[in-house]
Amino acid sequence: MRRVYAFALAAVTLAPAVSVVYAQGDVSHAVAGGGIMVPGWQGKIDRSRSMTINDDKLEKVGDALHVMTGPAVGYWNPANKASGDYTVKATFTEPHFQNLNPAHPHPYGIFIGGNDLGTDTQSYLYCAAYGDGRFIVRGFGPAAFALNGGEGETNAAVHKAAAKGEPVSQTIAMSVKGDDVTCSINGKQVAKYDKSAIVGPGKLKSTDGVYCLRFAHNVEANVTGLTVTKP
Repeated sequence: MRRVYAFALAAVTLAPAVSVVYAQGDVSHAVAGGGIMVPGWQGKIDRSRSMTINDDKLEKVGDALHVMTGPAVGYWNPANKASGDYTVKATFTEPHFQNLNPAHPHPYGIFIGGNDLGTDTQSYLYCAAYGDGRFIVRGFGPAAFALNGGEGETNAAVHKAAAKGEPVSQTIAMSVKGDDVTCSINGKQVAKYDKSAIVGPGKLKSTDGVYCLRFAHNVEANVTGLTVTKP
């Protein structure tokens, strides 16, 4: 028997117009009218000296969560928890590919195993897709660690936008089954790891924990169908 749990459904304020230059020279631009506007939800941006969570935007638009980012961010609702064996899935749609970052695409996806969220020692693992056919698997433990390279890798399962400004959608799922942790995109498994590569010193505390959303900087997408399924 399979049980499906819909995610618990935004709250916060406006931000000044600021920007941050990433190490590779990529500039992160604050989103006008930013903040968390979905009750019960929280977020934490990647470390920054000048930007805050209010330089991103999370809101509810119809049945979708609408996200626009300045700095890279993890968003979560503390009620969204999974343990043991499970699958978390959601669909991400960029309405206008690369509209916030014309130079190159940025990814968005799901995270699992969230622990100590909102603190400097938070840990989680995410799988995220780019609208150019790539995906990336990374974690925080609390320092960042990459599982498939710094820029991810190409996979035919990942949808490509027809052109800049065109829409592109990805359905992303992360599963834990026994000692296996997998990521599937648009119905195809694209990555598989043993828990020993993910859980341990400097990595995740556990694959049990909060699940939710991960967005790189300067990207916009709508999220629908965020659910967890237990076997």
